[in-house]
Amino acid sequence: MSLRRNRRRAGRLPVAIVIVGLILAMIVTTAVLAPWIVPADPTRQVLLMRLKPPGTIAASGQIYLLGSDELGRDLLSRVLFGAQVSLLVATLSVLVSTLVGATLGMMAAWFRGWIEVIVMRLVDIMLSVPAVLLAVLTVAVLGPGFFKLILVLGLTRWPRYARVAFGQTLQVATLPYVKAAELAGASAARILFRHILPNIAGPLLIVATAEFGLMILFEAGLSFLGLGIQPPAPSWGSIMSVGRQYVERAWWIVAFPGGCLFLLVLSVNVLGDWLRDRLDPQARIR
Repeated sequence: MSLRRNRRRAGRLPVAIVIVGLILAMIVTTAVLAPWIVPADPTRQVLLMRLKPPGTIAASGQIYLLGSDELGRDLLSRVLFGAQVSLLVATLSVLVSTLVGATLGMMAAWFRGWIEVIVMRLVDIMLSVPAVLLAVLTVAVLGPGFFKLILVLGLTRWPRYARVAFGQTLQVATLPYVKAAELAGASAARILFRHILPNIAGPLLIVATAEFGLMILFEAGLSFLGLGIQPPAPSWGSIMSVGRQYVERAWWIVAFPGGCLFLLVLSVNVLGDWLRDRLDPQARIR
């Protein structure tokens, strides 16, 4: 019975992956092509068209497919550009945290001694503080902004990568080909990035897929609080933050960016779980 259940589950999995893959591909494609496909300038204000419901046609002939916001700006254009901002912030933040965390984790495992003590104690300290609180405090000190937001998110989430890189490097460092490279006189940098990093990239990629969804949520949350992307630049979090004031009169301002945020995070998480099962044989057996 258990085997039959597992087979049925395996049969359903590809369908779910195809669906979420198409959703993710559609969001990414529209975000990349946003400058060319948006019906209007996302920052252009038309006060006579403020808080119009979806499907409204303006006197100029423009169709507000998703309605307009409190300043008469086209919500569809703002949602598309907001997707571009969320994906860009999440991607760059994951790259920063992966680079910092993987490098420090590998160095701690390879050199050991005082480097290991400093890096791993710093990891323990940062993991003991809630990530959202740490991000909010850091942004409040440094100030909001696009690049500051990327640095804050990247530099507050590197400990997870460092811990994974540390454990994986300890295992890979004992393999014969690594010892052979060390005896051949290869430098530590060459051993770490040429021989060890490619063999621990799988676990790091699994962490990155999980963190990607979190970065999207963190960016939306900080923008919702006014600490992320600043107006008039569109962001899903900032759109929903303003829309909550008009939720009874203009539900679409909150519903559409919120729905897009839900679909994007759900797609990334489902694909991340599938990728973990493919790259982690033990998880596949369980």
